[in-house]
Amino acid sequence: MSWFRRKARTDRPAEDAVETLETEESLEEPEGTGPWDVEEVPDLGQRVDLGSLRVPVRRGMQITMELERKSRRIVAVNVVLGRTTLQLQAFAAPRSAGLWDELRAELSASITKQAGSVEEQEGPFGTELLARLPARTPDGRTATRAARFIGVDGPRWFLRGVLSGEQASDPAVAAELEAVLADVVVVRGHEARAPRDLLGLHLPGKPGQEVPTGAARPTIDLASPRGPEITEVR
Repeated sequence: MSWFRRKARTDRPAEDAVETLETEESLEEPEGTGPWDVEEVPDLGQRVDLGSLRVPVRRGMQITMELERKSRRIVAVNVVLGRTTLQLQAFAAPRSAGLWDELRAELSASITKQAGSVEEQEGPFGTELLARLPARTPDGRTATRAARFIGVDGPRWFLRGVLSGEQASDPAVAAELEAVLADVVVVRGHEARAPRDLLGLHLPGKPGQEVPTGAARPTIDLASPRGPEITEVR
């Protein structure tokens, strides 16, 4: 889990230590790497507010929102870099234990049932799954597509990232998207939730706003110097 303690600066007199901690705590992000809980990073900073996820902005990337067709509910966030995608979803988790160990076993069984192969490997966030799933090329040939399933157990939440696409095996591209994942902030909320409940997502800064019927996949353009914009992909 990604919980880190801030320390008061030691290059000032002892009587100033408490005051330094209080004044700098709200300005500095915690040491180490995330993903973070909102209690650790209460300020939005250079992140897009998507509800339960605050996603860091990186020039040249897009963020697309996955919709459940019938309900028009946003169910996932995709961070796109070139031909590679990092899908993000956050879920409620028990207070006393994480979900990733249990979910890895279920994912492995599901992938194997689909005639795919899966292996566990160690990554920057701990144990992850490397899956190879059967796929069909545009010209009709049989092929495989690779995906990395990454899980992070936080305080009463679980964050899943899925790295996939043509450049997913490129270390430079993977490292950039891993850095995005490491800087995500999860906002679980204080209400009671059943384990595995999907935490709510919304359009940037617009909680409760329904996604227009004509928008199959709203897209946030992070390449624009004017900042995030919403367009409709039909």
